Amino acid sequence: MTKISCLICSLLVAFSLAFSSERSTPAQPVSAVLPTQFGGWQTQGAQKSANPATADAANALVLREYGFHDFAGATYTRNGTEKLTIRAIRFADASGAYGAFTFYRTRPMLEEKIGDRAGSLNNRVLFYRGNVLVNAVFQQLTAMSAAELRELATDLPLPAENAASLPGLPAYLPQQSNIANSAKYILGPEALQIVGAPIPAQLVNFGSGAEVMLGGYQSSRGEATLMVISYPTPQIAAQALRQIDAQSSSFLSPVYDKRTGPLLVLVAGSVSQDEAKSLLASVNYQANVTWNENTYFSKKDNIGNLIVNVIILCAIIGGLAVVAGLAFGSFRILVKRLWPGRVFDRPEDVEFISLHLGEGSPKHVHRPNGHW
Repeated sequence: MTKISCLICSLLVAFSLAFSSERSTPAQPVSAVLPTQFGGWQTQGAQKSANPATADAANALVLREYGFHDFAGATYTRNGTEKLTIRAIRFADASGAYGAFTFYRTRPMLEEKIGDRAGSLNNRVLFYRGNVLVNAVFQQLTAMSAAELRELATDLPLPAENAASLPGLPAYLPQQSNIANSAKYILGPEALQIVGAPIPAQLVNFGSGAEVMLGGYQSSRGEATLMVISYPTPQIAAQALRQIDAQSSSFLSPVYDKRTGPLLVLVAGSVSQDEAKSLLASVNYQANVTWNENTYFSKKDNIGNLIVNVIILCAIIGGLAVVAGLAFGSFRILVKRLWPGRVFDRPEDVEFISLHLGEGSPKHVHRPNGHW
């Protein structure tokens, strides 16, 4: 009977602890990416996955090329009638999120000020912030929809500092005659094949660390495609250019190319030779040299501190001289009192030469040490 009562007591204690811990634990977000609420929207259903096929089954390989990390989807409701569907993909760094944004962005989209960059079409809004890409679909857009998504963007987790940098390759695309929303940042052969490129992916050689930027441009004959390929070194770029030139006869249309540093620039499409050369000339590699030197004055570089230290040093030396003089004088006086005429001011050491010019005849002069 005693054992049974102890067992019942243990079960009651365990149940009470579990109940109290459940009551004290705050509500957790539906995923590590999306919040449980924002702008009056509340989650009704959510899903998480580390499989890129869950986010986009048709482009799972493309997502892997951009550095897919995880996926979070949620359905939000407000006032019981309004509905908002959010799909968020987190990548390894901000470059992957930017690349995926350019991959999914379509040309008819309008520019929006949400997150780092955004575009909208009808009731769909696509934006990214840091390393998170968000696709939002409203049941019905309102005047406050953009503000609500901006609030959502501020709630998204930010990547670490070393993963927050955006690629520098898009800056090489010229703006003149550029077709809006035509830029595509590519990190792998699957994405390159889908967006369409002047050359096949095997000639790009993504295995060497290549990055690709594509852009559409208006020409007198139609639309031209400008392709910029970035390689780790100029030597790899030169080797890739030789391979492209060797295969140029198999291309469906003429491809104009050049190399500038570690960049390869190619132009193809409905474009004249002069316009192609003009596009090629507009892309030039610029090397950035970093000078690791302080841009501020340290204590040793400040001339004012040098002067102050010199004055202090002179004061210290003067003080030491005074102290040394007083010590030597005191020692001399003490010795003279204890041993007068034996150590200092001895008679044989204080004699001096006397000529006796006022007397009639010169006398001999006694010099110390017995010399005349």
